[in-house]
Amino acid sequence: MNTLPSLKRVRVALLSDTHGALDPRVREIVDDCDLALHGGDIGHASILAQLQPRLGRVLAVFGNNDVARKWPEEDRQLLVHLPEWLEQPLPGGSLVLIHGHQLPARNRHALLRARFPEARAIVYGHSHQLETDLDARPWVLNPGAAGRSRTHGGPSCLVLTADADEWRVESYRFPLSVPRRGVRYTARHEHSKHPIGQTTQVTAAPGRAGHR
Repeated sequence: MNTLPSLKRVRVALLSDTHGALDPRVREIVDDCDLALHGGDIGHASILAQLQPRLGRVLAVFGNNDVARKWPEEDRQLLVHLPEWLEQPLPGGSLVLIHGHQLPARNRHALLRARFPEARAIVYGHSHQLETDLDARPWVLNPGAAGRSRTHGGPSCLVLTADADEWRVESYRFPLSVPRRGVRYTARHEHSKHPIGQTTQVTAAPGRAGHR
């Protein structure tokens, strides 16, 4: 279990399914957060190195595509350090991170809630679908795809703001952008200063489970 400094309020960037390409607008969201959690299918080690949250802490789990044959040889040693799932304590509760391929798509949210009933929120990836399921506790959150693979409308991420009194989720989706021909899409080659895309916010007090 990873502990944080004694912070009363924490902003957590949630992203997943980069598959070797990190959208620079998502990277800018991470820069404005205290820590970052990556839900797997990372692609290679430099993706995690590009994430620079304020506290300098990046946590990640492995996805079904995070296997040696799909990673550059020089990065494969990182794979043995990626857990299947992790739990991160935050003000007001704990957050669980898992890729989600371990569970069938049908009833996945219910199965996640049954597996981690003590969590305040569960973050998963794999489906590449941006979702904020606040109908029951734990919340089940999917940040969608933060790269260029199957983004279902554009790269996306979530930001969770946690304090002892309430948790708030912000959802970000950015327009698709097409890199210049012959230029590999990485944060080093494209630095976007476009304004933040579509945003929604949802809040709920920790003791109220966010029922609608």
